[in-house]
Amino acid sequence: MVEQLYRTDPYLKSCAATVVSAQPGALELDRTVFYPMGGGQPGDCGTLTLEDGRSLRVVDTRWGPSPEQLLHLLAADDALPATGARVHAALDWERRHRHMRLHTALHLLCAVVGAPVTGGRISEDKAHLDFDVDMDRLVKGELETGINALIGAGHLTRSIWISDAELDARPELVKTMSVAPPRGAGRVRLLEIPGVDLQACGGTHVADTREIGRLVVARIRSEGRRNRRVTLAFGD
Repeated sequence: MVEQLYRTDPYLKSCAATVVSAQPGALELDRTVFYPMGGGQPGDCGTLTLEDGRSLRVVDTRWGPSPEQLLHLLAADDALPATGARVHAALDWERRHRHMRLHTALHLLCAVVGAPVTGGRISEDKAHLDFDVDMDRLVKGELETGINALIGAGHLTRSIWISDAELDARPELVKTMSVAPPRGAGRVRLLEIPGVDLQACGGTHVADTREIGRLVVARIRSEGRRNRRVTLAFGD
């Protein structure tokens, strides 16, 4: 299976890799810093530079039809390198880091609201969570004050690994009802913000909540009988 370097070091911006499979519009590598779309977080973009100096633009990263396939999707007109070719994989770091800031912010929002999460999504400049909660519990000013207080407190984050069996025994660690944490490798990663939040998550996160920066609650609206959507955006 591909070595997923982003799982142990989300700040790693590039790596050397070998092409293990090439198909029209996509490459598989033996190792990668590119996060594949999942858990509401978009797939990474960036470049793959070949030994002859030619660069291929990665426009998205997705899991393939089999659980072992991680596909780096290329611009349609890029010629494919041969299997075994060496490449230098480099992220569009500014885009990734914004995803990291927002993903960690959603975990803080989850703690502030304290209600079941029914869904969520992250983009480059905003992110939202859907909650199964009464609308009158979602007060814009209170949410902004609560989440920015947690951001400013400088809480450190850390990853904890547990077995699939341990997660099965603690279902409360899966807080998003519509998204299952990544499994299949025998262990599952938890994202802990000590004293604030602990939940299973396969995404990429900042190390210190102060990296997120000030946020605003851009919108609160009903998305159905059980879904109340809170959208966050950068305040800068």
